Amino acid sequence: MTAPLVLGADCGGTTTRVVLSTLDGRIVGQGRALAGNPVATDPAEAAAALAAAGRAALGGTDPARVVGAVVGLAGVARLADPQVAAVYAEQWTGLGLTCPMRPVGDAVVAFAAGTTAASGTVLIAGTGAVAAEVRDGTVGRIADGLGWLLGDEGSGFWIGLAAAKLTARALYRAPPAGALAGALCERLDTTDPDAFVTGIYQLGRDHVAALAPLVTRAARDGDPAAAGLLDTAADRLTDTLLSLPPGPGPVVLAGGVLLGVPEIRDAVQERLRRRLGRSGTLAGDGAAGAARIAARHVTAQM
Repeated sequence: MTAPLVLGADCGGTTTRVVLSTLDGRIVGQGRALAGNPVATDPAEAAAALAAAGRAALGGTDPARVVGAVVGLAGVARLADPQVAAVYAEQWTGLGLTCPMRPVGDAVVAFAAGTTAASGTVLIAGTGAVAAEVRDGTVGRIADGLGWLLGDEGSGFWIGLAAAKLTARALYRAPPAGALAGALCERLDTTDPDAFVTGIYQLGRDHVAALAPLVTRAARDGDPAAAGLLDTAADRLTDTLLSLPPGPGPVVLAGGVLLGVPEIRDAVQERLRRRLGRSGTLAGDGAAGAARIAARHVTAQM
C-alpha cells in the first residue's frame, strides 16, 4: 500500500513555501512561490501563489496520496469571506487534492516549526511582526501584528521604512554620506532629495521591506546609523513579545528578520535573557511546521 502524505504551507508576505512530507516528518517534496498573504496581496494572487508552490511540491506525486493539509497564513480571517474562500477552493481543487485545506494562523505554524510543545509563545519578524500566545494549536493573546500602517514594529518593512526616512531627511541637509544613505540612493538611482522621496512613495510594500538587507549590509560596513536601526528593531521586537507577557512553555523566534539577521536575533536573545530570564528557541521551516500539524491531525483520527 502506498504511504499517505501530508502537505504543509507557509504563506508569508514575501514568499509562499510548501512541503510534502510523510506522517513521520520526512520531506519528499518542496515548492516556493510569490507572496501568499491574502491581506497584503490580492486574494486571487495569493491563492495562485499557494497553488504554484503546491504544484511544485507535489511534482509527479499522485495528489490522492495527500490525506491532510495545513495552510498557515497571516490574515487567515480573510478566508471567512465566501468570495475569497471560493478563490482558494478553486485553486485547491485544481491541484487535484481531495483532502480539505485546513487554514491556521501563521503564528501557529511558526510555533510548531520550533517546538513539539502544545503551548507557549512565538515572536515572528519577517515582512511584518507579531507576538502571539499559542495554546493547543490555537492563538490566544496577540501583540502587534497590526500591519505596515499601524504597527509591525521591528519588521523588515519597519526597518526599510526607517532607513528611507533617515536617508530622505539627510538628503535635504547635505549630499549623501555613509554606507546606508549611499546604498539607498543607489537602489533608488538618485541623490536628489525630491526624486528620492517620490521614488519611495512609488515603491510597493514588499519593495520597501526589501530595503532592509541594505541596512544590514551598511551596519556590517560600520555605518552607525544602520547599526542603530538594527538595535532599535531588536528593542521594538523584544518589547512586543514582553508586552504579552509570555507564559509557561517555550518562546519560539521565527521569521526572516529574526532568523536571517544575526545582529537582530542575537540582540533579541540577549534582551530576553536579561529581562525574561531565558532565551528563545529558533524556528525551523514554517511549511514543515504546518506539515507537522497536519500529520498530528491525521494521526489523531487513525
